[in-house]
Amino acid sequence: MRPLAKGLLILIISAGTSFSQISVLKPAFGTHGMVSTSDSIATAVGVQILKEGGNAVDAAVAVGFTLAVTYPQAGNLGGGGYYIIHLKDGKNYAIDARETAPAAASRNMYLDAAGNVIPGKSLIGGLSVGVPGNVDGLLTAEKRFGKLPIEKVMEPAIELAQKGFIVDGRLQEVFHHAEKELKRFHSTMKYFSRNGEIYRQGERLVQKDLANVLLKIEKGGRDGFYKGEIAEMIAKEDQATGGVITVKDVEGYHAVVKEPLMVTYHGYEVMSMPPSSSGGVCLAEMLNILEHFDLRKYGYGASQTLHYEIEAMRHAFADRDKYLGDLSFVSVPMKRLLSKAYADTIAREIDPFSATPSIDIYPELIHPPHEGTHTTHYSIIDNEGNAVSVTTTLNSYFGSMVVVNGGGFFLNNEMDDFSAKPGTPNQFGAIGAEANSIQPGKRMLSSMTPTMVLKDGKPFLILGSPGGTTIINAVLEVILNVIDFHMPLARAEMAPRIHHQWVPDVVYYEPGALVYDVKQSLISRGYRLVPREAIGEVQTILVTPSGYEGVADPRGPGDAEGY
Repeated sequence: MRPLAKGLLILIISAGTSFSQISVLKPAFGTHGMVSTSDSIATAVGVQILKEGGNAVDAAVAVGFTLAVTYPQAGNLGGGGYYIIHLKDGKNYAIDARETAPAAASRNMYLDAAGNVIPGKSLIGGLSVGVPGNVDGLLTAEKRFGKLPIEKVMEPAIELAQKGFIVDGRLQEVFHHAEKELKRFHSTMKYFSRNGEIYRQGERLVQKDLANVLLKIEKGGRDGFYKGEIAEMIAKEDQATGGVITVKDVEGYHAVVKEPLMVTYHGYEVMSMPPSSSGGVCLAEMLNILEHFDLRKYGYGASQTLHYEIEAMRHAFADRDKYLGDLSFVSVPMKRLLSKAYADTIAREIDPFSATPSIDIYPELIHPPHEGTHTTHYSIIDNEGNAVSVTTTLNSYFGSMVVVNGGGFFLNNEMDDFSAKPGTPNQFGAIGAEANSIQPGKRMLSSMTPTMVLKDGKPFLILGSPGGTTIINAVLEVILNVIDFHMPLARAEMAPRIHHQWVPDVVYYEPGALVYDVKQSLISRGYRLVPREAIGEVQTILVTPSGYEGVADPRGPGDAEGY
């Protein structure tokens, strides 16, 4: 089913195929549970855990550890993530497992003597690494909300690391694109090459040292990773490749359980991450703005609909870059940014017929852009109505490109998500202000947007996406497609997307997103249009009266499976 769907997508977006033809892509269906992830092996593991009596949290933790084995480009032990959890009793939780800056980090650590950002210094090598948080996030979720023994939950990942799995074409492709950078580090080549050549499709990737790390976590819990031998390995490898992380930094890391951010939209409750993620705030602000306009009347893909969507995106991303940062370090005007009154003010100022130049919003922050890439997301629900939405990342593909010697896992390059110099863009083009400047112990701002839409207090839509700054808009557009345009789930996922993030002041669009007349209308309104291959990779579950529908976005390699 997956190869057919991917081939169909290429046909659709290149030929502008009508929505009536998209229905060939069928959602997975289940009455007892549903798992949608970026990796078919991880999806199968999640379903297995559900079938063996685990709840959605058990399945999510099993998927998370499995992705660290089978999806090394983004699944991880050496990165961070965010978790949105809804329990059957109606209680909701958010877990912030975002990485932190090491104690020796400083606001000018990526600047030269003239005060200019040194290209690449925050992207590759040890100095780009934040203190890993994802393992503590997984263990916190399992300890507080799971019901199976940790040995049962981690067993599939350990077995996959010990016995290996076959490298597929997609993993070979990402290895190939990163090969030059991967070859810079001895420890990386030690684990991900054979006879000096990066692993290729059809070869079995066995990861014995990674299996041993997983066994230490299984037996020792948090201390098995954040204290002793593994903590020492992380600090040693980071410092050997130019970093400043110490054992004390690793030992001091803790994930934080928070209240999710909530906003209403057309009678639904939309629940997402608060800062240190920017995703929830931006999503809420955009939905609050768009609630003022009758998008359904204009229709999906109409120039007027797109005009309002773009303007909502523009304003939310401007506020993101000006105000948002780690709430433990900066004062963010959360109440104002999330208020309906603030959105009403913005909506009233939007010209119905003309684009708002980005330079008119916070002109002091405008700066030329930069580009970047990838994370991974998974959505899960069980037969009792427990649901989990998780986005986790190393930041770029393979993060810093550094693998921990003796551990076999990649370290992140999340320090690039700080504002190395306020007003200067990171790899995703996000520029940031003083609120996201580098400080020791601080969590860097993120675009990850694990989200649930609730109807009458129960899960209706569970979703999230990889894709850097495009994450937020990809999630937004699937929500709009389901709620405003009443699309079936497969259509909502496959519908071509657009993206605007304030700076650069351009509208990115997927093939097939803009028909000729719409394109001309947007140009006449003052928009600059730039084609882009794909925007996001949303993993979605829809709760229906008859059961659960799941779709893994065919823009990526994922899979959805129910039972």
